[in-house]
Amino acid sequence: MRILVTGGAGFLGSQLCERLLTEGHEVLCLDNFFTGRKQNIQDFFGNHRFELVRHDVIEPIMLEVDQIYHLACPASPIHYQYNAIKTIKTNVLGTHNMLGLAKRVKARFLLASTSEVYGDPVEHPQTESYWGNVNPIGIRSCYDEGKRVAETFTMDYHRQNGVDVRIVRIFNTYGPRMLADDGRVVSNFIVQSLQGKDLTVYGEGQQTRSFCYADDLIDGMVRMMNNPDFIGPVNIGNPSEYTIRDFAEKIIAMTGTSSKIAYEPLPSDDPRQRCPDITLAGEKLGWKPLVSVDDGLKRTIEYFKKELSA
Repeated sequence: MRILVTGGAGFLGSQLCERLLTEGHEVLCLDNFFTGRKQNIQDFFGNHRFELVRHDVIEPIMLEVDQIYHLACPASPIHYQYNAIKTIKTNVLGTHNMLGLAKRVKARFLLASTSEVYGDPVEHPQTESYWGNVNPIGIRSCYDEGKRVAETFTMDYHRQNGVDVRIVRIFNTYGPRMLADDGRVVSNFIVQSLQGKDLTVYGEGQQTRSFCYADDLIDGMVRMMNNPDFIGPVNIGNPSEYTIRDFAEKIIAMTGTSSKIAYEPLPSDDPRQRCPDITLAGEKLGWKPLVSVDDGLKRTIEYFKKELSA
């Protein structure tokens, strides 16, 4: 098939492109390089089945494709809060444009949504039937509410126009090709520890997160796209749950650093608990994470060692 990956030069997008090329597909990578990097995809340039288009999804584009994986949007608070208006436009206008393209060319469309649609959840762990607890006027709402609107757009295009859609809700994901200045927990802690700096923990570090290795996440997305009839939404994440403080101590132990933990005030609207219920993914997709947190962290630490040395 000919497959479009928006945000294809990013951390996850580039790994998805690699997976699809390995499977023999033609891959069209679309990215505006706000957080994507050419070095993530440079190994694909010699592949005649790979094509790169520098384009912002806020603007319409005419292409001929069979499937659309829509990943385009900065996903870390530092990046999506840098230009909040651009983030909400990417989520709303970008999704609208890609759904319009899917409608015109009759392509199957997969939305990379997020666990952030659950906000600061009062249900734990989070199931797909939970509607969430999101502050619509908070500093994170450009991303949280943007993704909620993107899901609405997706379902309305499905109901009103018969577009073939899929929705995955991605929980915290980590692995090679993350940006060193990404601002997310895994990259922050590993980079700080490798540089001998104190690890920044917000609040008392009792808030919880779960961490899924990128290979597992990509496998879940591909399974979802190619499922014949299940449209979702479906949670894709690792239900192994850690407090942020315990996770910081794990990183310190694994890197063998002399770093300590430095506590900072808790940011506004920071979720207290975040952990997926992946029962539905198991039932509908036969999916579960296979890479343990320890194994995934070892690979990610080695990646950042090479990044920092370079």
